[in-house]
Amino acid sequence: MRFLHIEFIYFMLPPLVILFAFLLTQKESQTTFFSEEVMQKLRVSANSLTLQARNALFFLVGLLVIIALAGPVIDYAEVEVKQKSSNILLALDISDSMLAQDIYPTRLEAAKKKALAFLKKEQSERIGVIAFAKNSYLVSPLSFDHSAVAFLLQDLNTNSITEKGTNFLSMLEVVNNATKDKQKYVVLFSDGGDKKDFSREISYAKEHNIMVFVLAVATKKGAPIRLANGEFIKQNGQIIVTKLNSAIVSLATQTGGAYIQSVASLKDVDALLGEIKKRVKQKQLQSEKIKQYFPLFYYPLGLALFIFLLATSSMSKRQSVEVPSAFLLFALLFASTQNAQALSFLGFKQLKEAKEAYEKGEYNYAAQVYKEYAQDNHSKEAYFDAANSFYKAKKYDKALQMYEMARFNTKAKEALRYANMGNAYVKKGTKKDLLEAIQKYETSLKLQKDAEVQKNLEAVKKALEQKKKDQKQQDKKNQQQKKQNNKDSKEQKKNQQNKKQSQKDSQNKKNEQNKKDNQKQNAQQKQQQQNKQQDKAQNAHAKKTKPKQEQKQLQNQAFTQAKKMSDMEQKKWLKELQKKSSSYIYRLNSKPIQKGLDNEKPW
Repeated sequence: MRFLHIEFIYFMLPPLVILFAFLLTQKESQTTFFSEEVMQKLRVSANSLTLQARNALFFLVGLLVIIALAGPVIDYAEVEVKQKSSNILLALDISDSMLAQDIYPTRLEAAKKKALAFLKKEQSERIGVIAFAKNSYLVSPLSFDHSAVAFLLQDLNTNSITEKGTNFLSMLEVVNNATKDKQKYVVLFSDGGDKKDFSREISYAKEHNIMVFVLAVATKKGAPIRLANGEFIKQNGQIIVTKLNSAIVSLATQTGGAYIQSVASLKDVDALLGEIKKRVKQKQLQSEKIKQYFPLFYYPLGLALFIFLLATSSMSKRQSVEVPSAFLLFALLFASTQNAQALSFLGFKQLKEAKEAYEKGEYNYAAQVYKEYAQDNHSKEAYFDAANSFYKAKKYDKALQMYEMARFNTKAKEALRYANMGNAYVKKGTKKDLLEAIQKYETSLKLQKDAEVQKNLEAVKKALEQKKKDQKQQDKKNQQQKKQNNKDSKEQKKNQQNKKQSQKDSQNKKNEQNKKDNQKQNAQQKQQQQNKQQDKAQNAHAKKTKPKQEQKQLQNQAFTQAKKMSDMEQKKWLKELQKKSSSYIYRLNSKPIQKGLDNEKPW
């Protein structure tokens, strides 16, 4: 066992001993006037505690309280804690172009707000601040004291540096001189200036291992630059309109960093932190061994309370007095302290696990652990942390349930709770949810004024108005579409009827044409049959008349031929022709040729 604060024993115990030494030796005031025998007769009862006995009990109570304040503990484990961190410089552009009001209220004020949010969210890194325009200056060296860095950052304005212009190369030189790390990181809050070629800056950053992250605080539309006296900056009599210089993207991407466009909410800061965690390498700064222990202060404190009750009571010295209530109180106190110790240790472990899970992005697990701890310990803060975890996990209904359970007594915390509830309703996105979000934002602003909540409220109102306009346009469009559909339906129905009638007429015409074609075809078939019969009759007649005609023709030819023959030949020829033959072909050489006269011609 050891004492965490043993100085309480050194400095408080000696005065206590001296004080009670006088008290314990003090006599009753009556003894200065009366003897002990007289006092014995004058006392009504001798059963109560004497003054010395009471003082002794009070001395024991004081001694036990001092021991409890000294913090007695029993060590049970030793844990080595390693601290890792990286050095990050924030470079804030404070040139006159940052006075443009295309981002509310000005680019510079918006950039400072983003930088302060970055400081609040990033607690584990050493952070410094650089302000630059034409020249650059170190505003705050690298430090873990983010509150001090934020204090120095809040007072920056365009009057801090008198030179006009924007020189990114001088800013990189200050970054290079501000830290001796091998790899250097800078987060640049700027509108990009008016330079189109960043080749020199990129070359310098690569040469000195500087990784640049750019959060662009400007719009492409731009705005004029209003000075403190209300006048606009002019050039050649014309008002200058400064816009976002998109060429600065190359400075971020080509040095290994990231480029992020600023938005009205803090999502751009969250995105920036995510990119930094991906690219920045942390180095070990120091390690420390921490002893874990069980505190024992409640034992002497409980015993001191019990003795104090005995000392202030009117219990008798000789008669036995039942004091079950006192012992019961002591037993309850002892049991409660044991339970409190166990719950305290387990609760600390739960909260540590939940916090680590939240930082790693395991929001569902963190939310579940926070919820269980809150239900077991009725902790409003744990309910609030569980709600934030559910919100990060995009489970907005569960987040709203947890926010309802986390009701605080302070206006600041209640305002924050209502603001977060408004954010959750906005994420749900329906018209009803947007109305709820407006109500929560207004309640938050009544409790505590906050510019970010006011912006969110105005943005939600605009979104709701736009949604109403879109709904009206959609309803109008639907009505027009409905009318057009009805019109098209009528025309389609009419066209179908006309089509049916046309098909019917066409079918009737077709049927009539088919009927005519059939009649015509029948007539043609009948005519063909008649023609066939006529041809058949003609053929039969031709068969009968043809042999006679051919025979007659042959005879004519024979007579013609016979004129040229001799008498002997003519007789033979005619004799052959006069023979009866049933065929149409006459074989005149069926018999061998007979020899005749010498002048006979062969045939």
